[in-house]
Amino acid sequence: MSSSSSYSTLQKTFLKYQHIFVFAAPALFVAAVYLFAPTPADTGSSYWLQFWWLFPFFVLGATTVNTVGISGSALFVPFLIFIFPVLAGFELSPQQLVKIGLISESFGLSSSALAFIQYGLVDRKLAATLVGGAIPFVVAGALLSFVIPAPVFQALLGIALLAASYLLFKADLGHEAPDGDDADEPVGADGGTNLPDDDGKLGPAGVNTADDGTVTRVDRDGEEYVYDRSGYTRRFGNYSIGGIFQGLAGFGIGELGIISMLGSKIPVRVAIGTNHIVVAATAILASLVHVFGGQFVPGGHALDLASTRWDMVVWTVPATVIGGQIAPYVASALDTEIIKQGVGVLFAIISTALFIIASGLI
Repeated sequence: MSSSSSYSTLQKTFLKYQHIFVFAAPALFVAAVYLFAPTPADTGSSYWLQFWWLFPFFVLGATTVNTVGISGSALFVPFLIFIFPVLAGFELSPQQLVKIGLISESFGLSSSALAFIQYGLVDRKLAATLVGGAIPFVVAGALLSFVIPAPVFQALLGIALLAASYLLFKADLGHEAPDGDDADEPVGADGGTNLPDDDGKLGPAGVNTADDGTVTRVDRDGEEYVYDRSGYTRRFGNYSIGGIFQGLAGFGIGELGIISMLGSKIPVRVAIGTNHIVVAATAILASLVHVFGGQFVPGGHALDLASTRWDMVVWTVPATVIGGQIAPYVASALDTEIIKQGVGVLFAIISTALFIIASGLI
């Protein structure tokens, strides 16, 4: 057996059983936190159980953001700023907000990205190009966060999201519909004869790229999507701007990036799935720069692990992982017009919240 064949077999096996690895990760994380995390002295069961009610909120939030392919912090941070103090009776510091959002988002997005890959809704080549192009902008944004006032960029991100909301409502999603000529033909979701050429693909669905660049993709439900990868310049503009905001605020690249995907005629479900890889990779990168990059910037700072609310993340991390696994099925079941309108309304709400935060009213 050749090395490429062995690698392909390993990929398929991993994706087939990815839910086992995905759910093992938060279990190991929670165990490590319980055993080794720096916590207040004399912590008992009440310390670890007091925020159990965060679990359903974060499952719902993770399912929502992962269904539409945007950053988890886009919902988690407003929730922790506006709703959490009402329910918990105290406010979190900005440093605690950043850490809870980044830790939870990284787990949730990674979980959902694997689920979308398994479902056959990720364009690997497109994702690799977008991540590679976004990396310098994410790093730059994260480093700038140490020296530029946050309210300025919160206001700018609010403006960007309002513009994205408007553009999304104007976007034409007619290209999303599966090819009518093939809609009634039987398609084997696990490698049947009707699938495109599977060589080198990830996951059990099928994909084939023609000589003229036309991509034919079949997901696990047998739905067929036909598109091409043109529009790199337009996507680069959105993902570069979004990358700066991703580094600054922990979200932005997914929200602005999905607009350029739809505008360049990528089918909405493929756009959402592919966007997960971009957002997950850049969220992890931004997290690392936020943790370790402050020491290299004059006036910067490093995040202190001892101040992390470990009693909260032991509930939010498993919740985001579960939400990430649910999201592909919700995205596949929902009508694309509902997805479009839902994301547009969500962007408008988030931008309003950002304007309120930036104005200093809270």
